[in-house]
This record gives sequence, C-alpha cells and structure tokens, in this order.
Amino acid sequence: MMSRNHTKRAYIYMLCVTAVLFTPSLWRGQGEAGLFAQTLTQNTISTIAKSDPLIITGAVGTQNTYYHSSLGSGYRSPWANSLYANLNISVYGISMPFAFYYSNNNSSFSFPHFSFHIDPTYKNWRGHFGRSNMALSPYIMNMSFNGVGLEYTSSRLRFGAFYGELRNAINDDPDDPKARTPQYARVGWGFKAGYGSGLNFIDLYLLRAYDKIGSIDPRWQEKVNPQDNIAIALRGGLGLTKWLSLRGNLAWSAFSSDKRAQRVHTAQLDRWDKIFEARYTSLMRIAGDISANLNLKGFSSQIYYKMVQPDYTTLGLYYTSNNYQSLGINASTSLFNRVTLAVNFSGQEDNITRNQLYTTRGFVYSATASTNLTDRLSLAAGYNGYRQLQSDGKAHVNDSTRVNRIMHSVYLTPSYNIDGDHVGQVYSLSFNYTQNKDLNRFATGVSDVKTWALGLSHALDIKAWEMTIATSLSHQTSSGYQTRYTSDVLSLTTGRSFLKEKNLSTSATVSLCYNDIRDQQRMLSVGADLSAGYTLAKVHQFSFSAGFNKYSDTNLSADHSSMGTTEVSLSLGYNYTFSLLNLKRKAKTMNNVQ
Repeated sequence: MMSRNHTKRAYIYMLCVTAVLFTPSLWRGQGEAGLFAQTLTQNTISTIAKSDPLIITGAVGTQNTYYHSSLGSGYRSPWANSLYANLNISVYGISMPFAFYYSNNNSSFSFPHFSFHIDPTYKNWRGHFGRSNMALSPYIMNMSFNGVGLEYTSSRLRFGAFYGELRNAINDDPDDPKARTPQYARVGWGFKAGYGSGLNFIDLYLLRAYDKIGSIDPRWQEKVNPQDNIAIALRGGLGLTKWLSLRGNLAWSAFSSDKRAQRVHTAQLDRWDKIFEARYTSLMRIAGDISANLNLKGFSSQIYYKMVQPDYTTLGLYYTSNNYQSLGINASTSLFNRVTLAVNFSGQEDNITRNQLYTTRGFVYSATASTNLTDRLSLAAGYNGYRQLQSDGKAHVNDSTRVNRIMHSVYLTPSYNIDGDHVGQVYSLSFNYTQNKDLNRFATGVSDVKTWALGLSHALDIKAWEMTIATSLSHQTSSGYQTRYTSDVLSLTTGRSFLKEKNLSTSATVSLCYNDIRDQQRMLSVGADLSAGYTLAKVHQFSFSAGFNKYSDTNLSADHSSMGTTEVSLSLGYNYTFSLLNLKRKAKTMNNVQ
C-alpha cells in the first residue's frame, strides 16, 4: 500500500503532467475575444507542495444604472443593467478562473488559457521548463520562450542555454474574411556565459532564431516571408578606480527578411552555413552603447553614447528603433542633506548613413531641485526643454517647411504641512508654465501654444472623526493662434466611514467649473457626486452612487429660453463573494517528522 508521502508525490506529478497537456496549442483555433490568459508559474516543485491542495472561491453581482439628460437619450441608454459571475479554482497554488458577464443583451464567457512554467533550483543551478524567461542582452532578446533552459550562477561565474518556441503560429483559414494576420511559428535557441562581478565583468550572448516555413498554410506563405536571424552580443564593465567605471554593450545581428531567397556563396560565408545561411535578403548590422560613470560622496554623474544602425533587427525583440545615435550626460547631487539637484542633457540624431531625404535632431534638457526648508515647508522646482531641428539629407529641406520647434516647461510646487494631535493640515500651491513655439522664420504661429496653470489646495484631516475635507481651486489659460481658452475649477470633497466596524463608507464631491473660449463660448457647470458603500458579514457589498450636473451657456448672445442642460445618474450595485471549498495543507508536526 502506498505511503501518504508517495501518494502526495504521485498527485503532484499527475498535476504537472496535466498542466503540460494544456499548452497554448490546444487553444490556437479559439478566438481571442473572451479568453483569459492564465500562466501556471511556480519557482520550485516544493512551492507547489507547500500550497493548499484545493480552494474554490467566486463572486456574483449586479450593477444597475439610470441616466437622464434634458437633451434626451440619443447618445446614451437611460437604463444599463449588468450581471456577472466568476469562479476561481486553485489547485496547489495554480489558479484557474472562469467568468461570465451579461449587459444589455450582450454576454461573454471567459475561461483559463493555460501555459506551463516550472523553474526548479538546486544550489547554483536553475532550470526552465515551459513558458520561461532568460536574461540576455537587451539588444538581442527580450521575449519569453516556451521550451527548456538551464542556468548556473555563482559569485563570479555564470552561464546558461535555452531552446524553445519564441512565438506560436497564427494559421487561420485563408478563406475566412475575418482571419487574423498570419505569422509563422518562431523557434530559437541561445547561449550566454560571463565572468566577474561588481565593476569588473564581461558577458557573451548568442541568439539563433528562425521561422518554421511549414507552420502556416501554403496560401499564407505566398503573402508572408519567413525570417532568419543570428545575433551575438557582448556586455562588459571596467572599474578604473573605486569612483570611476566604464560600461558597454555591443551587438551584431545578421538578419534575413526572407529565408527562401537565393543563397550567397563566398569562402568566408560558407564557413558558417551550418549556423546561418547568408542570402540576398540578408543584412549585417551593429548596435551598442558605452557609458562612463562617476560616483563620489554626494555626487554622481554619467556620460553615455548609443548607436543603432539602420535596419538593425533581431527576432528576439518585440520591437526596436534603429537608424539613430544619441549622446547624453546627467548629474545629481545632494547639498546639506536638504537640497537635491539634478540636471540632464541628451541629443539624438537619425539618418546615420545619410540615405534618408532629411535628418532630424532632437535635444532634451532638464534641471530639477527639491528641498525641505523646514520640517513643515518643502519646495520643488524644475525646468524641462525640448528642441527639434531638421536639416538636409539626400535632399535639400525647403526653408518654408523646415522643422524647427522648441518647447519650454517650468514648474514650482511649494507645500506646507501641519500635523497636530487632533487636526492635520496640508497646504499646497502649484504653478506651471509651458510654451510650444515654431521657430521657422516663415511660420505663421498657427501651432504655437502658451499655457500657464495655477492651483491651490487644502486638505483637513479631522482625526477624532476619521474624516478628511479637501478643497482645491485651479486656473488654466491657454493661448494659441487667434484664440484663448481659460478654465477655473473649484471643488470640495469629503469622506468618512461609520459604524463600529467602519463598514459603512461615504463620500461627496461638489464642483463648480467655468470655461471661456474667447469670442465663441462661455460655459458654467455645477456638479455634485455622492457615493456610499456598505459591507454586511464581510461577503455582501452594497454600493450606491448619484450624480448631478448642470451646464449653462453664459454668453450674452446665447438663447436663454432654457436653463441649459441637466444630467442625472443613479447607480445601485451588489456583490457577493463566496468560498465553496477550502482544503488546507496540513502542517507537519513533530510526530509526522519522526
């Protein structure tokens, strides 16, 4: 007869095998709508064994809303009713959710979409089985893979390898007018090795990835080209002193946009044909960066350079920008343990090979400062700027259409805090000014915009009542080409919980807003929102909300035969959470151990 331990091990084994069988391939024929992607992720087998064997929980509820507008119901239904239910089955920490939703004659049902992932560890070793991730150079791979992998990490030595599917095939029926865009199944394998730690280290990475031609219908193959790629990357660091270090990344990528194209034969290329076959659609490109880092007591700085050649591509990246180079510097310091300063400047340019018609340059610069002047008074200020320029490439830029823009933004935010035994208060002020201007000498100013905003707020915390009252006043003015827009908003918000267990919560907001578009419209609006929530026996949640808004055109020339637009909304909701079954893991006792 099997012992209890053997029975548990057999059950866990069967559970893992079952999870493997529910791979995404079973669901490839299903539509995307209504599916919930659920990943079975456990770090070790022991983690599964320590979880509860079976927990079944769920919830049912409804939400009902009434809406009325004096303009009628042309754009929104006066009644909105919804009903939902969900069930979650957890087996040894593996969650499987099911959900149903119904709203105004529309319904949907979602169920688990399984993938499998286990990362067993032993001392310095770590394995990957199923949908996993392995860190490689950011220039060659950031995708997960569905396969196997192994890593070793010690204090200085590290290496790893993997093999798996980087993406699934999309192979809908070509005759279906609603067929999704096809894609080949993509397979990849990789390797990494490194030595060193801290400031001194070096790492080597390799990625080999390619599309499987037979993974989609032959009719799709006529429209979509299978791709092929091999990429190699180096990462390293060198500590010149304790306070000065260098770091860099360099990557080479050989990429074929169509692996069915005719091969290129040379003595040098044929040496590597068992790893990568060069074709007339193949390109070899480089990407990388280097930085110098300075770290002193109370001061740090970095200068860096980055370059990505045109058409740089690897099949291990979801997306990457290319054909640009950038240079930047940043620095930060702390003074007197009260003031923090930071500055940043970077410039970027595209059209590295000068094959584009035009070249675009952009410059980003900023400076920020923050300080605690006293224990109660704090201040933050900053400046942000951006400059964009366009110059000649293979073609001459027309002076009347040349891009030449600049943007400035300045902000200032002081705040004052009073924390008493019975009452707490926070006063804050905010100021922001932004200018976006076209510097082209032929510009008419149509796209120029200046905006300044001022805000004042006060928060009052009445500790005995556990109640907060917040008041805010804000003003914004935006000026553009022959137009001006202003907005003023005053609001008051309060909230409090009641009853002994604080299971009745309420909140209310009242706001007044005035908008003025010069020579076009003046609008005054008043709004009020009230909400309340009550929890009964920890499983029943009732909610209620009500809203009222009134809009009026205050232009002298407006037709005041009506009092404007009135909107009213009411909402009532209920939610019940339940637990059908809860089989807890039995904790080991001394007798069980013996």
